Amino acid sequence: MRSVRARAALGATVVVALALGAAGLAVLLVLRANLTDQAGLQAEVAAREVAGQLALGVPHDELDTGDEEEHPVQVTDEDGRVVAVSKDLEAISGTGTDRVAPQPPRPAPAPDDDDRDDDGGAAPDRGEVSADDPDFTNGTATVDGDRADYRFASVEATDPDGRTLTVHAGAPLAAEQRAVRSVRSAMLTGLPVVLLVVAGVTWLVTRRALRPVEGIRREMAAITASEDLGRRVPEPDSRDEVARLARTTNETLTALEASVERQRRFVADASHELRSPIASLRTQLEVGAAHPELLDVPGAVVDTVRLQALAADLLLLARLDAGERPGLTGLELGALVREEVSQRVGDRVPVAVSVRGGGPEVAGSRGQLARVLGNLLDNAERHAVRSVTVTVDREGGGVVVAVEDDGAGVPEAERERIFERFVRLDDARARDDGGAGLGLAIARDVAARHGGRLTVTDAPGGGARFELWLPSRTGSPAAGGA
Repeated sequence: MRSVRARAALGATVVVALALGAAGLAVLLVLRANLTDQAGLQAEVAAREVAGQLALGVPHDELDTGDEEEHPVQVTDEDGRVVAVSKDLEAISGTGTDRVAPQPPRPAPAPDDDDRDDDGGAAPDRGEVSADDPDFTNGTATVDGDRADYRFASVEATDPDGRTLTVHAGAPLAAEQRAVRSVRSAMLTGLPVVLLVVAGVTWLVTRRALRPVEGIRREMAAITASEDLGRRVPEPDSRDEVARLARTTNETLTALEASVERQRRFVADASHELRSPIASLRTQLEVGAAHPELLDVPGAVVDTVRLQALAADLLLLARLDAGERPGLTGLELGALVREEVSQRVGDRVPVAVSVRGGGPEVAGSRGQLARVLGNLLDNAERHAVRSVTVTVDREGGGVVVAVEDDGAGVPEAERERIFERFVRLDDARARDDGGAGLGLAIARDVAARHGGRLTVTDAPGGGARFELWLPSRTGSPAAGGA
């Protein structure tokens, strides 16, 4: 069953059927028990009336048993012999004996001395009826040719002669059986109707609830077929799960569209950036092949180095976009900064380093963080006039590396744009030889992967101040990647 509507309707119908079945069974059992108890009470009343007559010494053949059809009566003695039955009783069961023909009673026992009164006469002719709760059984009785089911109550009585007799009186169960049959028939007739209503309502409600989902599915199928990520699925006005699904789907499509567009721009910009050094290198090699004496080896080396650096930057960006997680090696940023600065022997502007806070440590990839420092220093060297300053200090549960230059600075409106890929500002921060507009983009991506941030503000003395904040290392260092 592939339809959600069908499964929901079937499930609701099964649950309701089980619930109604259990409730109906409970109702029938309670109804039967109550009606049976009522019949038992009627049988007890009839039995005690006959027992009272026996206790008063009424002869067995003169007992008033009332309506024989309503309350058939059988009286037995201590030996189980039938001593009296109601008129027209032809057969009986459920009382311990099925005999309906009275037998002569046994002679009464002779009274002893305790049974005589103070004057020497016999005790008063009066017996008693047992006050104990009667025993109840179900059986049948045939009265004047009509056989029916009865609830029998058994009450003991002692006649004036001291004999213990048991009165079995019945009450008909026909009313109980008719009531149970009527209720059962009504339930069996109404249950299918109720189940059909439940199934139909569930089907309609589920269909209405899932109608927006079908709209989302159709639109997603159309988007997949057309590859147009600019389209969006319809969002219902409700605030339920389907509406949230539609909003999440649209947010996913928006993120996917932005990612695809970013990849397209990346590929286009990368192709453009690669075309220039490759074309220059090819031209030099072709000229050198035709005229060896005109081969510009230094220029070919420069183009090759530029091409190699660009390829390395593109590879690192691809790894970052793929979600590569940095290592968790413990690093002392102060020592890393000094090491990076000491290797920059060809810089045109001297770099001053100031480490405060006792050598703060962070956790991350040494190679990636070294690339960030190198890119920030390269950027500062391009735009500095006389000095570049690097400061390492603790701040807000982390470590801040600030790189300042005394150049023209970054306009406030461009401070986020410079971190986009292949973006180069005009005028003061236009690209010089070798710049491709990837350094700051790589630096910010690496900082974000390490749980940090990279921002740019104005330096106190003029120029630009790039601040790299990274969280301090917690716990023991783990092995990390480069």
